[in-house]
Amino acid sequence: MLDTTTQGDAAAPDDGRQAVPAQERRPADEERHATDEEPRGCLFALSQPPLMIFLTVVGMLILLASLHDLLLL
Repeated sequence: MLDTTTQGDAAAPDDGRQAVPAQERRPADEERHATDEEPRGCLFALSQPPLMIFLTVVGMLILLASLHDLLLL
């Protein structure tokens, strides 16, 4: 797209969000900005001890099965 701004015109910084009037904002946007907590993602779920134990057991079973196939069969 052709840049039609002149040297004196400064473009507004674009943060990727569209400007929406206050009366049209969703309540979820206001709640999200009201709390300073970061959302917990899948890395938080992977760090739980029961899940890590389960994944370790499953990984060991797969490893034992593959070693059995490679070495004994």
